[in-house]
Amino acid sequence: MTIFLHKGDLPAGFKHNGSVAVDTETLGLKPARDRLCLVQISAGDGDAHLVQIGQNGYDAAVNLKALMADTAVLKIFHFARFDVAVMRHYLNIDCAPVYCTKIASRLCRTYTDRHGLKEVCRELTGNDLDKGQQSSNWAAEDLTEGQKAYAASDVLYLHAMKEKLDEMLASQGRTALAQSCFDFLSTRAALDLQGWDDQDIFAH
Repeated sequence: MTIFLHKGDLPAGFKHNGSVAVDTETLGLKPARDRLCLVQISAGDGDAHLVQIGQNGYDAAVNLKALMADTAVLKIFHFARFDVAVMRHYLNIDCAPVYCTKIASRLCRTYTDRHGLKEVCRELTGNDLDKGQQSSNWAAEDLTEGQKAYAASDVLYLHAMKEKLDEMLASQGRTALAQSCFDFLSTRAALDLQGWDDQDIFAH
C-alpha cells in the first residue's frame, strides 16, 4: 500500500478502471456546519490518494470535482448518504452514480445489525480496520501518519467489499432493489441539506 497526499486537488489524469472508492473527513457530522477537509480515493489497486482541501480551496479542486461528477465513473462509498451531501454542499456537485456498501449490507446481511465499515470489512475481506483516529482534527495543516493511515484504510477495501456484497445481493434477488436505493441517494442528500435529515417523509 502506498498513500499519496495531495494538497488542494487530485492530480490530472488520475488512473482508474471505471470505478473509485471514496470517503470524506469533515469537522463533524453536520454537513452544513462542519466543513469538508479531506477526500480519500482509491482505484482498487491497493493505493490511496488523500486530497486535503483548505477552507477556501473548494473551487480550486477542479480535477477532484470532475471525477466525482463524472457519470461514467462509479463512486463506491460506505454510508454514501453523508458523503454525497457533504460534496454537494462544499464542492457544488451531484456525485453520481454511486454504490453504498452500507445500504447493500443492510439489504443482504439481514442476519446481523452490525453494518459499520469495521464490521462489514472484517467479515467480507478479513481485514480489521483501526478506527482510533475517527475523532481527530482533520483541519490540521499537517496530518499525522496515524490520520493518513486511518483515512486510507476507509477506501482500500471498498472494491473487495462491493464484489462480495454484489454476490450476496444477487443470490437473494435484491440487486435491483439495491440499485433503486443507490439512485435515490442524491435526493436523500438534498433532503438532508434542506432540513429533513432527522425526519422520515414517507412515514404516516
